Amino acid sequence: MEDEEAEEQQRFSYQQRLKAAVHYTVGCLCKEVASEKEMQFSKQTIAAISEVTFRQCENFAKDLEMFARHAKRSTINTDDVKLLARRSNSLLKYITEKNEEIAQFNLEQKAKKKKKFENGNKDSREPAEAGVVESEN
Repeated sequence: MEDEEAEEQQRFSYQQRLKAAVHYTVGCLCKEVASEKEMQFSKQTIAAISEVTFRQCENFAKDLEMFARHAKRSTINTDDVKLLARRSNSLLKYITEKNEEIAQFNLEQKAKKKKKFENGNKDSREPAEAGVVESEN
């Protein structure tokens, strides 16, 4: 019983820290927009934006979990994120472009590693082969 209460308290504390981080970030973004647009945001407005943002993130997390579970996976992948963003064409386009950039970068890194590995094997074989040739003469 005490373990459950301690776990619940820990979960609540973690959630409060996340909310504080979201509130801080929203406040920073509001200050930035306010200076660019020469306007001001009230504390209540910042708090409301923060709360809506936090709740939307909770909904996103639940949806992503359900998409992965529906596909009989335990890991959320980019297809789940694209499915989540399907109602916003601009966001879906951005996510797709970033996903392609990352995939291309990963392919390039993999090719570099493979080339480096092959070059390393050639270098290690050459002296051994040279030694064999010399000993045969």
